[in-house]
Amino acid sequence: MKEALLYEEVPGGKVRCTACARYCKLGEGQVGLCGVRQNVGGRLRLLVYGRVITGHVDPIEKKPLVHYMPGTRIFSIATAGCNWLCQYCQNYDISQRRKVEGDVLPLEEIVRMAKERRCEGIAYTYNEPTIYLEFAHDIGVAARREGLFSLFVSNGYATPDAIPLVNDFLDAITVDFKGNAERGFVRKYIGIQDPEPIFAYLLELKRRTNVHVEFTDLVVPRVGDDLGEAHRLSRWIMDNYGPDVPLHFLRFHPDYRMSSFPPTPVYTLERHWEAARAEGLNYVYIGNVPGHPYENTYCPGCGAIAVGRHGFAITSWNLDSSNRCTTCGHGIPIEGRRGKHYRDERFEPVFY
Repeated sequence: MKEALLYEEVPGGKVRCTACARYCKLGEGQVGLCGVRQNVGGRLRLLVYGRVITGHVDPIEKKPLVHYMPGTRIFSIATAGCNWLCQYCQNYDISQRRKVEGDVLPLEEIVRMAKERRCEGIAYTYNEPTIYLEFAHDIGVAARREGLFSLFVSNGYATPDAIPLVNDFLDAITVDFKGNAERGFVRKYIGIQDPEPIFAYLLELKRRTNVHVEFTDLVVPRVGDDLGEAHRLSRWIMDNYGPDVPLHFLRFHPDYRMSSFPPTPVYTLERHWEAARAEGLNYVYIGNVPGHPYENTYCPGCGAIAVGRHGFAITSWNLDSSNRCTTCGHGIPIEGRRGKHYRDERFEPVFY
């Protein structure tokens, strides 16, 4: 347990957490909704500092990130807790746990484990990393000294106060909208009042950092698949991040309290893909449908497959040493080149 950095004292012996957009105001002994930040003696303590509840080796495409260091291996870690209450969460046993658990691991040990397993980066994922940002920051700073990059898989429900810490260590982030970030959906199925703090944070992230950003949108059938909302979200991304930022539409799979829902129909994902392309986005993907042609990266210049994929595996690489299309020479905005590790070689079991 360590004192948090992202909080402020308020009258009455309370503290106000400034890590996420809930801004929980906590009296003595109270714990934030996330389950990991507690007022202890008038100071906010991060209860999961130094505690890791799970670790995996993954391909970076699983996050998904496809325009940042493609083909690399990453060490994925998480703590308990989350600041969202997603009714469909596939990691609910971690994210909805409100008991501080996990192996005690020093920063150096986490970095050592990543390097031992030939990983080139560390991913903070499976739950919302903003809730343990101080811990992630210290891992990331140590990892960068050892030549490893850091990435977040995030819901984006953070605050401008978090930006300085993020800027110290974070290299890439996938921000996952849910149900097209439609207000009624996020209120009913996530437990937040409004998605606007996500958009505000993203504008600050772009203005104040050089972090590589990709977007995902979990398309939930029946309740979070409105095509008009897909146009609206895509238009916001286009207007604020430009045509070359990747957007992934992810297929929903039944889980947790929404196990009775069906998987997202593929044609619904395809209509979302068309909506995003119609709004001017060049790099739109469909995820969780292995073998779908929209897993590939297509060259905007000539339409050829620039990078072929099947699931998380890279199947073809048609870019030159400057990441230009080998057919027409059009530059593809991918940071880094395909690493030597890809396909099944990058998949390993859970470590703890």
